[in-house]
Amino acid sequence: MTSAEPPIDDLSGALLDAFPELEVVRATAEEPVYLVGGAIRDLLLGRPRADADLVVVGDAAALAVWLGGLEAESARFGTARVRLRGHDVDLATARTESYPHPGALPEVRPTDSIEADLGRRDFTVNAMAVRLDRDEGLLDPLGGLADLRAGRLRVLHDESFRDDPTRAVRAARYASRLGFVPEALTESLLREADLGTVSAERREAELRRLAGEPGAPRGFELLVEWGVLAVPSEGIELARAVVALLAETPWEGFAPRDDAVLAAIGGSHGRQAALAAARPARPSEAVALAGAADPVTLVLARALGAEWLDRYVSELRHVALEIGGEDLIAAGVPSGPAVGRGLAAALRAKLDGEAPDAEAELATALATAREG
Repeated sequence: MTSAEPPIDDLSGALLDAFPELEVVRATAEEPVYLVGGAIRDLLLGRPRADADLVVVGDAAALAVWLGGLEAESARFGTARVRLRGHDVDLATARTESYPHPGALPEVRPTDSIEADLGRRDFTVNAMAVRLDRDEGLLDPLGGLADLRAGRLRVLHDESFRDDPTRAVRAARYASRLGFVPEALTESLLREADLGTVSAERREAELRRLAGEPGAPRGFELLVEWGVLAVPSEGIELARAVVALLAETPWEGFAPRDDAVLAAIGGSHGRQAALAAARPARPSEAVALAGAADPVTLVLARALGAEWLDRYVSELRHVALEIGGEDLIAAGVPSGPAVGRGLAAALRAKLDGEAPDAEAELATALATAREG
């Protein structure tokens, strides 16, 4: 636990300082409403605020409509989303759930017990709540605070990973993000998780969430250690290099981290290796090679050693001509492919330092356009 942990007896005040948009909920709710899950966990850890997830012991959709700004609703799961003071807030009716078979979507039933709702969650550190409409302090029926202080992931029941194996991916996400360690029984149960019982769509969505984390390589490494996922060691090492690269200039933000990490762990990288092995002799050759590839391919190629791509990303891809097609047409070149050939030749010349100004660009473009 960090020194930023707010006093437990002042948690409601600390909560509204972190989530001022929830004041309207406190002021208007006529049924018990609780902030739950990751928002409480991260508040207690002194981490940046997580998304606000609310549980209503009553009708979540009705409260969402009352609050205004209803953006989405799922009658099947009793959930809704509203926009409050620029923030998305998810609301759910307090519910219990059961799984008709391993990996299935749950069948949910409303409940009038917040403790029952907390008991359906994944780990104790995500099974704490604070009531918004009344100051009752921390609700922690499953010992989440003690596990939070110990840096420990504890599953709520022995069938948890059998019911929903994607919780194993979440365990890797929390472990890599927070530095938490599964306790012995939880780790034993993790090793029995079977992602094959989950639909490909749900499995891929959860893996993508992990891939988007700064600690994604460690998360995938844990999944391999637990026997949940098979990823070649070179894929994890490449993912580690990709995450580091995307945190540096000029690559920061060049490609989505989740796409790049998934590509890194996903298999063969022949095209990226070819780019890494390339040695373009001229800037125009570098642009021709790199310009034909998508951003994720370029990130992986650079992670594999293509240092020449640094100049492409920081400089060469931004080079543009001072002239345009209308200049060639005004000089007598007929509209059509010849204009494109001329402009391409002028850009190559500019990249290679052979057309330093607009006059030289036009001369090069006209000479090429008029050939043949």
